[in-house]
Amino acid sequence: MAGVSVDEAMRRAVELAARGLGTTSPNPVVGCVLLDADGQVVGEGFHAYAGGPHAEIVALAQAGERARGGTAVVTLEPCDHTGRTGPCSLALVQAGVSRVVIAVPDPNPVASGGAATLRASGVQVDLGVRRAEAEAGNIAWLTSMRRGWPYVIWKYAATLDGRSAAADGTSMWITSEAARMDVHALRGTVDAVVAGVGTVLADDPRLTARNLRDGSLAIRQPLRVVVDSAGRTPADARVRDGAARTWIATAAEVGAGPDGRVDLPALLGALHGRGIRAVLLEGGPKLAGAFLAAGLIDKIVAYVAPRLLGAGPTALVDAGVTTIAEAIDVDFIDVTQVGPDLRITALPRKREA
Repeated sequence: MAGVSVDEAMRRAVELAARGLGTTSPNPVVGCVLLDADGQVVGEGFHAYAGGPHAEIVALAQAGERARGGTAVVTLEPCDHTGRTGPCSLALVQAGVSRVVIAVPDPNPVASGGAATLRASGVQVDLGVRRAEAEAGNIAWLTSMRRGWPYVIWKYAATLDGRSAAADGTSMWITSEAARMDVHALRGTVDAVVAGVGTVLADDPRLTARNLRDGSLAIRQPLRVVVDSAGRTPADARVRDGAARTWIATAAEVGAGPDGRVDLPALLGALHGRGIRAVLLEGGPKLAGAFLAAGLIDKIVAYVAPRLLGAGPTALVDAGVTTIAEAIDVDFIDVTQVGPDLRITALPRKREA
């Protein structure tokens, strides 16, 4: 039987890595496929949860002696340090693997160095196979490691004319149940959900993640963060209900910017220090505007309902744009229909300095 090419194996490894989204943080998602000396798949694995066995260890356990003389195809450079688990680089060497194919080098200085260790042990190491795909699947962790603050996704829901609520303030619900369940799935992939105190006072949201099948609380809940410069979050607000961890981030604790409000870069730095690698910014329009104006948003996920209101609050306020020449341009990367609504995913273009 014909063997599997390294390219095909890496594509499978990227698919495997995606199974760990939402459960591995503060660790990365990683997938691994082991091929024997004849190119047959003898082991597969992915990193399922922080503190659990790494992808390479799972694949090696499946392969057993068949790994000897074979090739390990892995989406991220094998770790080279001892933390809650041992170094994967050493495990691959001890298993007798003769070649390791890596998609992306590890940017974490604590864990990197696996490629050098493997080469020093006589293992052939190749880098860069399907790197773009592996980067995309691990973008939040990689971005966070490289710059020192989390990957920020701004999510909002609006009518076709950009209204987030009617003129009388009613907003239950702008989008369909299908779109709202899609948001719960999105919450399940991040480490923290962030909202402004204005949204908490106006809508009293729970900001929890729920199971798609029955609506019950998901086992893993992201940290709920309320950006509340002056500490106005009510004691009985639903974000304080104990269903998930909550941090009321005040200017006194985090630090204040020139406007006296919570310093947003300092907030993101503090979240990174807490092990937060991906953040979902959910509200409200002023906070979203402040994040955009500061260039702190990495991705936008917009749910657009087939409705027109003609009046009422908008989804975005004051993003630092006063003329068309200052508009924040975005690149659409996906448009998908979710129930009757559209889910539009876009990346803000980086402004030239």
